[in-house]
Amino acid sequence: MQKVTPFLWFNGRIQEALDLYTSVFPSSRVLAKQPGPNGELQGATIEIEGQQLIAFNGGPGPQLTPAFSLFVNCESQTEIDELWARLTADGGQESRCGWLQDRFGVSWQIIPSILPQLLSDPDRERAGRVLNAMLQMQKIDIGGLERAAAIEA
Repeated sequence: MQKVTPFLWFNGRIQEALDLYTSVFPSSRVLAKQPGPNGELQGATIEIEGQQLIAFNGGPGPQLTPAFSLFVNCESQTEIDELWARLTADGGQESRCGWLQDRFGVSWQIIPSILPQLLSDPDRERAGRVLNAMLQMQKIDIGGLERAAAIEA
């Protein structure tokens, strides 16, 4: 087990969350399940793209907030589009700058791998154009970022 593992609290919907995450991310799997005193699923350890998470079926209690998010490094617009659609489906909410919340309240950042490179461009005006373009987006559009970077001032 990894040294530090995110722990997510689900209010009675742990199995639904596990089903969603293992369907959205092909390289994911449930590693372990812990039954509760009433025989229902109480907890689970899931691995999503190599990252282990602990899911807990806690009932009404602490709420998840965007102060904690899962960052997904994406290689293509197709990957961004697919993850965005699947994670916002059935009650998820879009936010700004590549952030969304799934229907369980878990916040995700769906970010293209090119974004940090563009934002750290030594040409600060170019990086600023990319930043301004990103700030106007909900779901990140790689083409829009590249067009902003290519504009000559």
